[in-house]
Amino acid sequence: MNMGLFDKFKKKENGPLELNLEGNEILEGNEIELNTSGWDAITKVFEKIYPGQKDPMHYGTLISWQLGGNDPLDGISIYDGGDYWHFVTYGLSEIYEKEFEDKEYSGYGMELTLKLKKLNNEKEDAEIKGICGILQSIARITFTEGELFYPNEYIYTGQTMGMDVEQLSKITGFITAEDEQAGSIDTPNGKVTFIELIGATDKELKMIMGKELKVAELYSKISDSITDYNRDDCI
Repeated sequence: MNMGLFDKFKKKENGPLELNLEGNEILEGNEIELNTSGWDAITKVFEKIYPGQKDPMHYGTLISWQLGGNDPLDGISIYDGGDYWHFVTYGLSEIYEKEFEDKEYSGYGMELTLKLKKLNNEKEDAEIKGICGILQSIARITFTEGELFYPNEYIYTGQTMGMDVEQLSKITGFITAEDEQAGSIDTPNGKVTFIELIGATDKELKMIMGKELKVAELYSKISDSITDYNRDDCI
């Protein structure tokens, strides 16, 4: 992935180590049992959407953000949706103990999701890891700049090359919507809304920025929330 992808972006309202983490896991070298109630609440939602997938693909971080690591998210799980992969983040909400003063919302009050259309070829693993890198980059914007993401917004990166690992796709940024399957939930640490990122092309995003097209209009033209690296402009 191009590490400079989110060095600059515009957002407007209305317009590694692979590991499996389980609830109440004991940290290596530490006998303190983690309170994973926030983490478990997220997992429960996706296990309901994808029954039988108790052990989805998962990518975590070697060094946590709190200990000086580069990746703010503690983990990203990827569920098999048949013809797509459904990603969900862990870390923008309070997945462990309650630390934020705001009792209504858990952490930043959101987690990110994304559905990536399967390629069914040798590039699949690289593209999955690439999406994980993109999700970490977007989460880093929230952690470092306090940016919150809401439905019906756009993320414009300023680049014209694709987000796929070979940078051949027309998908260069995103629009956002509330994940229709995951929605919003109340956790022991407060409310969490699942904000879905939906791939958009440079042409589409520039039309939104130029007020020639609204986010909701583009979403309806795309017709579903699956990010397809092979699709053309839909306008």
